[in-house]
Amino acid sequence: MQITEQAIREIVVQVLQGMELPAAPATPQATAAGRPMTLAEKGEARSAAKADEVVIALAPAFGKFQHKTIVNIPHSDVLRELIAGIEEEGLRARVVRVLRSSDVAFAAHDATKLSGSGIAIGIQSRGTTVIHQKDLPPLSNLELFPQSPLLDLETYRAIGRNAAKYAKGESPTPVPTRNDQMARPKYQAKAAVLHIKETEHVVPGAKPLELDVRF
Repeated sequence: MQITEQAIREIVVQVLQGMELPAAPATPQATAAGRPMTLAEKGEARSAAKADEVVIALAPAFGKFQHKTIVNIPHSDVLRELIAGIEEEGLRARVVRVLRSSDVAFAAHDATKLSGSGIAIGIQSRGTTVIHQKDLPPLSNLELFPQSPLLDLETYRAIGRNAAKYAKGESPTPVPTRNDQMARPKYQAKAAVLHIKETEHVVPGAKPLELDVRF
């Protein structure tokens, strides 16, 4: 029997219908309505020579077709915390959207080539995040945060701070994260659905877009 993408979609839908996904933790981060946010596209993103910036690379659907992480944290709050963490370290954030891939590593890797500091943060709609550095291979990175169900707003702010510290040439202690071996099986079906929906908006060969972010 040949396994097609359509067959995988149908299986995932059946799994979702047959199971009760765990509710998001009862915290302000997970239940917040989120601040209003607009992401205006300003054309193709260009490389910069400013060493005081960190580029944040959004996946194709982030804040446009999807608006919450896998545990229902609003994208507007997530992006605001990433930017705040960068600004706390005295640097500025620049936001782009990567369209050619829904893979967080490749999105961040593309963004490092645009960043004046050579440091970038990549984030998927479901919340998976990575801090990347120019000249590293795409699948290597400075810090990876693969368990998106366990990331909260405090963690996203810390990710922004650490990215800024790398941009300043420092060697910060990696951002501490929680570990839950049951997070993967609990959220695997939902993660698959969100990734499929993200990938639907990939535009092969497209250049990154500069975004004007307003809260």
